[in-house]
Amino acid sequence: MKVAIVHYWFVNYRGGEKFIDVLLEMFPDADIYTHVYSPKFMSDTIKSKKIYTSYIQKLPFAEKLYQLYMPLMPNALLDFNLQDYDLIISSESGPAKGVVPNPNAFHICYCHSPMRYIWDLYHEYYDRANAFVRFFMKRFTPRLRIWDVVSANLVDHFMANSTFVANRIRRYYKREPTLVYPIVEVEKFLTVERKTEDFYLFFGHLTGYKRADLAIEACMTSGRKLVIAGDGASKSIKKYKKTGLISFRGRVSDEEIKQLYSSARALIFPGIEDFGLIPVEAQAAGCPVIAYRGGGALDTVIENVTGLFFNEQTTASIIEALNRFEAAPENAFKDRERFAGHVQQFTKEKFKNLISLIISENKRN
Repeated sequence: MKVAIVHYWFVNYRGGEKFIDVLLEMFPDADIYTHVYSPKFMSDTIKSKKIYTSYIQKLPFAEKLYQLYMPLMPNALLDFNLQDYDLIISSESGPAKGVVPNPNAFHICYCHSPMRYIWDLYHEYYDRANAFVRFFMKRFTPRLRIWDVVSANLVDHFMANSTFVANRIRRYYKREPTLVYPIVEVEKFLTVERKTEDFYLFFGHLTGYKRADLAIEACMTSGRKLVIAGDGASKSIKKYKKTGLISFRGRVSDEEIKQLYSSARALIFPGIEDFGLIPVEAQAAGCPVIAYRGGGALDTVIENVTGLFFNEQTTASIIEALNRFEAAPENAFKDRERFAGHVQQFTKEKFKNLISLIISENKRN
């Protein structure tokens, strides 16, 4: 079986790129197609492959300005002639699924999310953009929406990484996806020994939608200590250091995050993620999660067993959840067997088995 993997872009090594690494374990002879490729942060597995790029790669400063070239990407996919392939796996978060397979090929799309910036989060991105970007967003978004819906017809089978994303696929593409959770390296955290200290943890890149501001304000208002780990600490939030309640660790190593998971009272997760790897890692380490009731957290946190939910993205709602957490019985949220058993559904083995099953069922049909 001749296999092509189409990924939106390779500019950072995150969840989407880890997904490609696993596909390459399953299909080591697969060819890779993408719009922009920057090997700097890529794994050795990806760097060892021949990467075919679209004309976006040749545009000025493509490795940094790739998102500004998004309106050109549907057209750029025409650069890829995939008529010789039996199996096409597209990895969609930016334009990727719009490649044209031959009539006998099987095209499966692993949808990390339909493009948020043209659908439900359009206004959030638009409000944060500068005047230049806004000008083009208004003119190109309607066309991108049309292309996005029409190109879904080129996919034989959709996979979604969470129930949240599956609902988006149903809404925008009118298709029924298979739920295939992403891979989380839970094995690294299962043996972490819990030695709880008096602080809560926020972990993640400090971008707006992750809502670190809510975690900070909730802990400041209620007099609780919060450790923030992750890139992006801006001057506007460093002022909180003066209180003695909020501390910033910046980028942390694997060993440092294990130590933080082991000692934090709980992870505060106030944003809406398509899936969210960090709550799964925390639970693998036995660290409870206090999460907003929305997004991928609804798949990854068991309420009153591995964590709690709060219902509104407000300071008051988080404080109320923290109070409930601290008022719980002493043995609550401490059953490591339940934690460990729960995270097994996010392993590489589970992921590979589901992908293989989808492909084998197509062969039978």
